Parts: sequence; structure tokens; C-alpha cells
Amino acid sequence: MTRVTFPSSAGDATGFLELPHTQYRSPAVVLIHEWWGANEQTLDVAKLWTEQGFIALVPDLYHGKVVPIGEAEAADAAMKALDFGKAVQEIAGAVAFLKGHERCTGNVAVAGFCMGGALTLATAVNVRGLACAIPFYGLPGDLDWSKIDVPVQAHFAKHDDWATIAGAEKIKAAVSSPMDLHVYDAQHAFCNDRRPEVYNEEAARLALSRAIAFAVEHTL
Repeated sequence: MTRVTFPSSAGDATGFLELPHTQYRSPAVVLIHEWWGANEQTLDVAKLWTEQGFIALVPDLYHGKVVPIGEAEAADAAMKALDFGKAVQEIAGAVAFLKGHERCTGNVAVAGFCMGGALTLATAVNVRGLACAIPFYGLPGDLDWSKIDVPVQAHFAKHDDWATIAGAEKIKAAVSSPMDLHVYDAQHAFCNDRRPEVYNEEAARLALSRAIAFAVEHTL
């Protein structure tokens, strides 16, 4: 995993880049972290994508700050302090960086979890040229969903009072692009294996396998 700097319309941004072990040019994914920051768990998920042949870039939207998992109040404060508009600009910079990377085919997906899921949807609204968008249990508030012009595959939990199924269904009803909505009998953050109180191995494996297959379909 290499730390990289790339330009964005909000100024220079940084992130963590992982390349697949292949001699061929590859599709890419921008993977957006949870409210904890760009921690080891997120970087491990990025490596899962590279094992499937993707270039993975995790933008460091907190610029070096990482909140220990479990310190929810600190994470909530960090998320509330984040300028979501600037974050989307930095994510757009990450997309452009990957599109121009010598190892990339130019096809770039965006995926994210929790806060990152919300930012994935916000990015799909505001950034053009994506291959697809894959949000996991995150909602950014009301946006103009008609601006989403790429396929979406969303993953939400049945037992989640923050990223609700009703909220996801509202988006699905409003987008003009195809949107698959998968609902799991699980809790919020069910893909985070560092949180045993909510982690659901079966649901996580199914969701991630669906996400990677969807990205493959739309980046080839």
C-alpha cells in the first residue's frame, strides 16, 4: 500500500493506493472510508479488491486523522466536521488520478461504507464519468438523484436506524439509471469485521461478492 498525493479542485489530496499483481492494465475502484477514517480495516478491504484485479485507491478524507474503532462520539464529531462538498471534490480528484494512471484502463467505480456510502451516492450525483457506484449503508441527505447517470448497486441492512431501507428506496424511485437494492438481515456496518457486535460474516461475504461482480460487469 503506497501513500499518494493527487490534485483536486479543492487542493492537493492524499490517499492509499494498492495495485493488483498483474502485468495488464486494470479497472479501478475508489474506496471511501467509514467515519473512523482511512484505517487498517478499510485498507484491508482495498486489498480484497486488488486480489480481484482492481486498482484500489482509498482517499484519506480526514487527512491523517484516524479514530479508533469503538470511539463513536469522536467518530461522529470527525464526520460532522468534514466538509462533504470538499470531500466530493477530493473523491473526484481520486477518480481523475486513477483514470490517468498508466496501469488503469480508465474505467473507475466508486464504493464506500457508512459515511463512505453516503459520499458514494453524493459522488454519483456530482461527478461524471464513473463506471458505477456501490454504496453500503449510507445516505447523504436529499440530493437531486436524477443526476445519477451510472448504474448503482446499494447494500443496506434491515436493522439500521441511520441508513434506512426507506431512504434507499426513495433514491431508487428517483434515479433514472438502473439501481439494484440489496437488503440484508443484519445491522449497520455489518461488513466491518473489526466490530464483532455488528459484523455478519455471511452477509458481508455475499455483499462484497455482489459488489465486486457488479464492478467487474461495469468496468470491462
